[in-house]
Amino acid sequence: MKNFIYIGLLALFIYSCGSSGGKNFPSDVAGAENDTVRIANDSLEYEIIIIEPGFNLFINSYAKPRGYHSQSYLENKNQFLVSEYNQRVGQPLTYNPDLYINHINYDRNIDYGYEVNYLLYNYFVFFSRHYNQRFSVPTRI
Repeated sequence: MKNFIYIGLLALFIYSCGSSGGKNFPSDVAGAENDTVRIANDSLEYEIIIIEPGFNLFINSYAKPRGYHSQSYLENKNQFLVSEYNQRVGQPLTYNPDLYINHINYDRNIDYGYEVNYLLYNYFVFFSRHYNQRFSVPTRI
C-alpha cells in the first residue's frame, strides 16, 4: 500500500512537469516587431538608426504624409529640436539619461534631403508623445 502511494505521487509529479500540450504562446512580445529605421547616405557619410518600438506604426498611421511639410520647414524644426535634445543629453541630473543617451550631429549646412528631415522630425514628434516630453519648439502634427 505504501508503495502505491509513492508511485501515485511520482506519477502525479511527472504528469505536472509535462508540457502544456497545446497552449500556443506568442514567440515574441506583441508590438515589438522590427522597429528599426536606418537612414543613410553613403556619399555624405552619415547614418541615423532609430530603434524604437512603435515608431514604424506611428509613421505609417499617425504622422502627416510625406510632402505635407516643406523641406525647409522640417530643417528649421529639426535644427531647434536637435539643439534642445543635445542640451538635455548634457544635463543628466535634470533630464532622464535613459531617454537622452547620445548627441545628434545635425549640421544645418548639410542637405540631408527630404526623407531624413521628415523621419527625424517625426521621431521627435513620436518621442515627445511617447515619453511625455515637451520641447520649446511645438512638435504637434
